[in-house]
Amino acid sequence: MDFLRPASWEEALAAKAEHPTAVPIAGGTDVMVEINFDHRRPEYLLDLNRIGELEEWEVGADTVRLGASVPYSRIMENLRTELPGLALASHTVASPQIRNRGGVGGNLGTASPAGDAHPALLAGGGEVEAVSVRGTRMIPIDDFYLGVKRNALEPDELIRAVHLKKADGPQQFSKVGTRNAMVIAVCAFGVALHPETRTVRTGIGSAAPTPIRAKTAEEFLAAALDEGGLWDSRGVIPPAVARQFAVLVSGAANPIDDVRGTASYRRHALGVMARRTLGWTWEQYRGTEQSDRSKPCA
Repeated sequence: MDFLRPASWEEALAAKAEHPTAVPIAGGTDVMVEINFDHRRPEYLLDLNRIGELEEWEVGADTVRLGASVPYSRIMENLRTELPGLALASHTVASPQIRNRGGVGGNLGTASPAGDAHPALLAGGGEVEAVSVRGTRMIPIDDFYLGVKRNALEPDELIRAVHLKKADGPQQFSKVGTRNAMVIAVCAFGVALHPETRTVRTGIGSAAPTPIRAKTAEEFLAAALDEGGLWDSRGVIPPAVARQFAVLVSGAANPIDDVRGTASYRRHALGVMARRTLGWTWEQYRGTEQSDRSKPCA
């Protein structure tokens, strides 16, 4: 196994172009596990740790540009307001040591359906900045996941950053594991309210061959909120609406039986998480109105 250690982004792109099978490594929290268990034995490892720009982020007027190697711990500390769903998901990632090393770029590159960042990325919406010596392209997050541990990157492309919409409403994340820490998700769920467009987005993890959205559930809930005038009134969501949302989320999954849980349990757990996270996000949304009313007039 050869070790490539570029000193700049341009050198990294050139190395990837010359060796398309090279496996990028930054935090190493996924790659090294596969190598240590002999699940992968790449011809080349492409070390990206000397490229400082991958650990930087920029907060714009409407979006956040998140470098591929920004550690989860920094997302938790610095981007709770702009990316609340991703910050919550980051809290559930493994141990403090891994949260200090691992980043969203690695989760995307591995494309495991159980990756903790995926439900929040899908619910929040955004694009993956993929770069090669041929140029840059932006891949919508909905189009990024192609299959089990398969993504839309070309062999000569590297992930430079993820562009995420700043939250315009509450976001939540929930995860079920076989214990309370250092655990791969049995299933996970993220939800985001987008009041500006009066839409809802979701993300499901570890319950299908790829991370997915529950689009029928999203459309149902957005329509129910609109028809009931709840976006404006911020009234209580009828229990029947919450129950149906949970049923539709559960129905969107396509899980399997494995050592962490059965397919039927995953569907049941997703329904419970969908109902609970909807309740949490909606209470936050209603609380925002109370906060706004308490502010003095200009």
